[in-house]
Amino acid sequence: MNKIIFAVILAALIFTGLPLFAQDSSDRTESDYYYVSISLEKIWPYRRGYIVQYRRGLYGHGRTFLPLEWFSSSASGGGVTRGEIFTLPSGSSWPSMTVYYRNGEFSHVRLYVHRMLTHQTWGRVPQNVNLDSQFDSIESLILQR
Repeated sequence: MNKIIFAVILAALIFTGLPLFAQDSSDRTESDYYYVSISLEKIWPYRRGYIVQYRRGLYGHGRTFLPLEWFSSSASGGGVTRGEIFTLPSGSSWPSMTVYYRNGEFSHVRLYVHRMLTHQTWGRVPQNVNLDSQFDSIESLILQR
């Protein structure tokens, strides 16, 4: 008897158009942000920022320069950073870079790196190499395709 009553109530709900498991989409808003996550091959700290080599496709590599100013708030009182660095927990996690875009334009970047500078993904730029010009006038991060 209970099964018949349950079936009648369920049928009444279905035929009256009352959704049982529907989500209310009126409260949902779409974000202006989207992101791209990329595996890193090598990271070289430099006095003016970071040089990052990343994977492009199956066999390709790209390289980008991230100014040090992006990773610190302005001295004038809490400006917005354009870069963040997160250290990975010990284990087999591989470093990555996540690039965020807002309305189609570069917003900020996050580097997920190993805390140990002896990890194979960390490199060293020789002292006699001058790459300062590579960090001049960088306003946006453009990924090579």
